[in-house]
Amino acid sequence: MSLTTNYLGLPLKNPIVVSSSPLSHSVDSIRRLEDAGAAAVVMYSLFEEQITLNSFYVDNYLTTGTDSYAESLTYFPEMDSYNVSPDEYMNLISRAKEAVDIPIIGSLNGISAGGWIDYAALMQEAGADAIELNVYYIPTNCDLKGSEVENIYLEILRGVKRSVSLPVSIKLSPYFSSTANIAKLLVNEGASGLVLFNRFYQPDIDLETLTVEPRLVLSNSSELRLPLRWVAILYGRILADLAITTGIHTSQDVLKSLMAGAKATMMASELLVNGIRRISMILDEMRSWMEEHEYESVAQMIGSMSQQHCAEPAAFERANYMKMLASYRPIN
Repeated sequence: MSLTTNYLGLPLKNPIVVSSSPLSHSVDSIRRLEDAGAAAVVMYSLFEEQITLNSFYVDNYLTTGTDSYAESLTYFPEMDSYNVSPDEYMNLISRAKEAVDIPIIGSLNGISAGGWIDYAALMQEAGADAIELNVYYIPTNCDLKGSEVENIYLEILRGVKRSVSLPVSIKLSPYFSSTANIAKLLVNEGASGLVLFNRFYQPDIDLETLTVEPRLVLSNSSELRLPLRWVAILYGRILADLAITTGIHTSQDVLKSLMAGAKATMMASELLVNGIRRISMILDEMRSWMEEHEYESVAQMIGSMSQQHCAEPAAFERANYMKMLASYRPIN
């Protein structure tokens, strides 16, 4: 039985990739992730704010937006407690590559091309096997058109692709007006993979202090349904590898994601809550399920339940919505 897969041209011993999170803050942690069974690690993000920390422009972003994306700075330890400078980040990539045999994927998080281009090249020099672009942008300008928002993503990708020869994936937001079209445009511009979806943490209002407060809520398996649907729809329609990064907590989540069409399943919340030992447990459960259902390999199941190959393709579209409404019966 083979659990191997291939993502961004990188051979993986299994589909479980550790997504960008505090789990990759040290070589020792990355080594323990490999020992637990992780097939690859996406590094914690190098933030645009860390690259251009002294500018007034970025200082404004630091005071207004740092608690609204999935790798929220306040969820990390205090910045003084670990090295976050670009030089230290590159050094960590280099040392991690020497310490482990699994692929190391660099991660860049920001909203403008700026230093991304230079630092993507430095990640390549440091030995990263691929780069994941984590574009954080909330369009609040009422005059900004959807096409202009899409161009922000496209320009960043173009710039990075010009500066590196590594495979580049891009982590998408679920809020595009046409997810299928932006996926196609990004792949046409050279994206080797698409990661669905970036999980923005939303602010809350404290009624006692009348302040806007961050509320950190880790993901759960129910959140898998949105990326599962879109991976199933996009599979076979675009020439890029697909990965799911939201709602992966159990062996069932991994298996469903593969059948929808994902080549990699990215996990962090489950490991933060229940420990990295969960990786080996999930892999054991996958082997048992595959043996029981007579699957010889992961490759055999990838895309087998995508929209192109499932018995009821309309289930991924509007027909499923109507079916669900018709099946609901209120309590008398």
